[in-house]
Amino acid sequence: MTIPRRLEATPIVGFIEAVRYRERYRILGSELTFASDHPELARLVRAAFARLPGRRVVGSTPRLRVRLRLTADSQPPWIGEPPPMRYFSGAGFVGGAMDASNLALVHPAAGEALVCISPRLLRDTYYARYELLEFAVYTLATQALELAPLHAACVGLGRRGVLILGSSGAGKSTLALQAAMSGLAFLSEDSTLVAPRTLDATGLAAFVHVREDSLRFVASAALRQQIRGAPVIRRRSGVAKYEVDLRAGAFRLAPAPLSIGALVFLSRRTARPGALLEPVTPGQAIERLAREQPYAARQPTWGALTKNLRGVPAFELRRGRHPDEAVAAVRALLDC
Repeated sequence: MTIPRRLEATPIVGFIEAVRYRERYRILGSELTFASDHPELARLVRAAFARLPGRRVVGSTPRLRVRLRLTADSQPPWIGEPPPMRYFSGAGFVGGAMDASNLALVHPAAGEALVCISPRLLRDTYYARYELLEFAVYTLATQALELAPLHAACVGLGRRGVLILGSSGAGKSTLALQAAMSGLAFLSEDSTLVAPRTLDATGLAAFVHVREDSLRFVASAALRQQIRGAPVIRRRSGVAKYEVDLRAGAFRLAPAPLSIGALVFLSRRTARPGALLEPVTPGQAIERLAREQPYAARQPTWGALTKNLRGVPAFELRRGRHPDEAVAAVRALLDC
């Protein structure tokens, strides 16, 4: 997919005729203004970003703009899940599209993005929010603040954080939920932005996604009931999860960026008794990061990030008998 040459100097603001709803939030170290032409789009924005900590990551707070527009349904309409995202770039734009009616177009240099969503996709709010709206917001914030985008969870204690890394299905969400239940601060579930020079991290702390089989580790009957009352989303892998809004419970959201004090790579290997954490050398950690974070490794922030991460202790976290053991291991790293 290519971007027409005539769009190179055109501000995205010209793509939307009517602005009926406006929301403004401080998130991801930026001040983001969302303008839309339909109440359901405004509701989608509020569900995604309202009541989140306004963390400041670097000295500046860029002002960014996202326009949302309701488009006509695609013809013929799809059945089941939406078409997969296809990503593109050109003429200073980056974007992703499911089809001609559902797409995000981002102009990082202008600090603007356009998100088009059809009525059909609005019925699948998880995909509309996660694959289009959050894609636009993360892309804008990453470029404006020169942050490194990592597929990782992050929890912390005080100002110190642990970055939890692993492939999809490795258990990042389960560990992050258990850590939050134990009183640790929750920063992000699977997308963490890191300032490469200071190693301060931020993310969106609104939701955590929990599989039914993970609930056997939740001791509180009230919390199990709360989780089972949450909406169920289905990943593109086919895995169904409860989408738990952490803003509605007793969880502690990290009020400020967390300084990365340790890297933890999740492993499916069974731990030796009393030895869940196995040290990883700096060279092994950077090699593993490059292999597991291909998108981040292609960004201009990668060199500075990996240079500074070499001084951060890294570990492989192997599986114990209960996630509480993993939480205890993470807490021990935060107490160092």
